[in-house]
Amino acid sequence: MSTLLIADLHLHPSAPEITEGFLAYLTNSASQADALYILGDLFDAWIGDDILDTPEIAPLATQVVEGLKALTDGGTRLYLMHGNRDFLLGSRFADACGATLLPDAYQVELGGKPVLLMHGDSLCTGDKAYMAFRAQARDPQWQAQVLAMPLEARLELAKSLRQQSGEANSNKAEEIMDVTPEEVDRAMIEHDVATLIHGHTHRPAVHVLEVDGQPARRLVLGDWQPQRGWEVRIEAERPPQLLEFPLPGA
Repeated sequence: MSTLLIADLHLHPSAPEITEGFLAYLTNSASQADALYILGDLFDAWIGDDILDTPEIAPLATQVVEGLKALTDGGTRLYLMHGNRDFLLGSRFADACGATLLPDAYQVELGGKPVLLMHGDSLCTGDKAYMAFRAQARDPQWQAQVLAMPLEARLELAKSLRQQSGEANSNKAEEIMDVTPEEVDRAMIEHDVATLIHGHTHRPAVHVLEVDGQPARRLVLGDWQPQRGWEVRIEAERPPQLLEFPLPGA
């Protein structure tokens, strides 16, 4: 029994090497696993599931759906979580891939132990401006208004949001964009777990903690680059392992 967890691929047409590496990963690694969890930001931007109706302007989406559907058809269970870039992923996309959409946060038993899975952005409470945007972006009414916009307008909105995010992050202190330790403790105590796995911060590491007087661990997935990817691998009853690996062609 093996489970793989990944996050923060940020698939985008301008980074075809990552897409190619991801599709190879699905064929060569994920197909051998019992389950694959993608903990948010599979795409650098997702403007609505109706993008699947326009393969001529969204070949990337078609490629990814086909790769994921081949994975699930082969027997690997697939679970998707929203990130801060692809929060508009919907049930149509999930159904096309044969995937299950998960809430953020989500508790599951992996390796015989309860584990809390999150994208990770909700833990960054020191970034007040981002938390305000997150509350708006996760609001169903706001999402419905965005999805009602013409496709071209949504493409421009996504471009604008990416640009604004880059400019804002360049002016923020490093500690503001990382998780708030007290929020990590709160989430783990609330869900009564000793293991938390998340992405978002692009700071891969295994943090040894003490939460509510008990030993605990926080595993942070790294973001994928053209040369390498990151995964957490859980096999049988073994503790989760954070692993870096080269992408094909790197």
